Amino acid sequence: MKKWFTSLVSAGLLMFAIGLAPAASAEDAIPAAAAPAVEAPAATAQAAAADGAAPAAAPEVHKGDVAWMMVATLLVIMMSIPGLALFYGGLVRAKNMLSVLMQVLMVFSLISVLWAVYGYSLAFGGEGVFIADMSKAFLSGVNGTTLSDTFTENVKLPEYVFIAFQSTFAAITCALIVGAFAERIKFSAVLIFSVLWFTFCYLPIAHMVWGAGGYLLGKGALDFAGGTVVHINAGVAGLVGAYLVGKRIGLGRESMAPHSLTLTMVGAAMLWVGWFGFNAGSNLEATSGAALAFVNTLVAPAAAVLAWCAGEALMKGKASMLGAASGAVAGLVGITPACGTVGPMGAIIIGLVCGFVCLWGVNGLKRMLGADDSLDVFGVHGIGGIVGAILTGVFSAPGLGGTGAEDFAIGHQIMVQLEGVVITIVWSAVVAYVAFKLVDMLVGLRVTEEEEREGLDISSHGETAYR
Repeated sequence: MKKWFTSLVSAGLLMFAIGLAPAASAEDAIPAAAAPAVEAPAATAQAAAADGAAPAAAPEVHKGDVAWMMVATLLVIMMSIPGLALFYGGLVRAKNMLSVLMQVLMVFSLISVLWAVYGYSLAFGGEGVFIADMSKAFLSGVNGTTLSDTFTENVKLPEYVFIAFQSTFAAITCALIVGAFAERIKFSAVLIFSVLWFTFCYLPIAHMVWGAGGYLLGKGALDFAGGTVVHINAGVAGLVGAYLVGKRIGLGRESMAPHSLTLTMVGAAMLWVGWFGFNAGSNLEATSGAALAFVNTLVAPAAAVLAWCAGEALMKGKASMLGAASGAVAGLVGITPACGTVGPMGAIIIGLVCGFVCLWGVNGLKRMLGADDSLDVFGVHGIGGIVGAILTGVFSAPGLGGTGAEDFAIGHQIMVQLEGVVITIVWSAVVAYVAFKLVDMLVGLRVTEEEEREGLDISSHGETAYR
C-alpha cells in the first residue's frame, strides 16, 4: 500500500512538472501529426549524440500549410463540380445538358474512389521509372500520423491531405475528356473508358512527371501543376475519342449552338476561381511560392482573354462572350505547368500567346484535323498545354524573371520540355486508342441515331434539364 501511494504521489508530481513546462516555440506546428514521424529520428539523434554527430532535425507540420492545402483541394473540387460541369453543360444543346452534368459528376466520383483503391499507390507509392508499386493499395499503411514531403526539407504534410489533393487532379483530368465526344457517346462507354485510361495512362504519366524516380522528373522536366499530366494528356485522349466515336449527326447541316452561354460563363468563372487551388496548391505550402503561382494564375488568363477577344475582333469583327470564356480557360491551361517557376511578366506573355494560338486551335486547326471535338478539348487543353509546357522552358530562366538556377539553359530546357510533351502525346494517344477499341467491343461506343436525335438526357437518363 505504501509503495502504491508513493508511486501515485511521484506520478502526480511528474504531471505537475510537465504542466509547468513551457510550450513548444513553433506556434504553428502540429505535434500530433509529427510525433510518430519523429520517433525514429529521435532514436537516430540519440545514436548520433553518442557518436558525437549533430542530431537530425525533426519533421515539422504547420497548421497554415494544412489549412491551405485543404482549401486548395476544395477549390479543385469546385473546378470540376460544378465548374467544369456547367461550363460543358452550357455548351451543348438543351437535350443533352443533363447527360454532360452526369458524365462529369460520375467520372469524378469514380476516379476519386479508384485513386484511393490503387491510383495513389501506383502514382506515388514508391520509386520507379514509369510507375510506382502497389505497396499503398487500399491506402495500406496510411493513417492520421503518416506524412508526405513538401518542397522544403523537414516540412511535411499529413499524407491524407496530399492524397485528397492529388485525387482531385486525377478526377478532373478524366472528366475533361468527356467534352470531346459529348452528345453522342454511351454512358456506360464513358465509365469503362475512364477506368482503363486512368489506370494505364494517367497513373504512369503522373508518376513519370511527379513521382519518386519518375523518368521525366529525373530528366528535369518542369510541370508545376499539370500541363502534361492533366491538359495535354486529356486533350490528346479527347481528340482520339472524337475520331473513334465519330461526328454528331447533322454536324454542318443542323444548329449545334450552345444552349446557355450564361451557364458557360458561370462555369468558366468557377474554373478560374478553382484554378487558384489547382496551381497555388501545387506548391504544397503556404509560402511565397504559392503566392507566385497565385498571381500568375491571375494575370495569365486575364491576358489570354484580351488576346482571344482581340483575335476574334480581327477575324470576325466582334468579340464574343464564348470567346472570352474560352480565352480564360486557355490562359489557365497555358500557365499551369509554368505557374511556380515563371515571373508575372512571363505569365502575361504565356497568356497572350495561348489566347491567340488556342483561338487558331478551335478554328483553323480543328478544320484541318476534321474531328468533331464537340467542346474543343484538344483545341484548348491540348494546344494550350503544349504551348505552356514549351514556354515554361523559356520563361523559367532567371534572366527573364523565372526561378530557375543561375546556370539555367533555355535551349536545353526546351528540349527536355519537348521530350515530355512528345512522350505524353504518344502515350495518351496509344492508350486512348486501345481503350476505346476495347470499350467498343464490350458495350459499343455510340448511342443509336434515334437516341441521339431524342437527346441523351431522355435516352440515357430518363429526365430532362428543362420543362
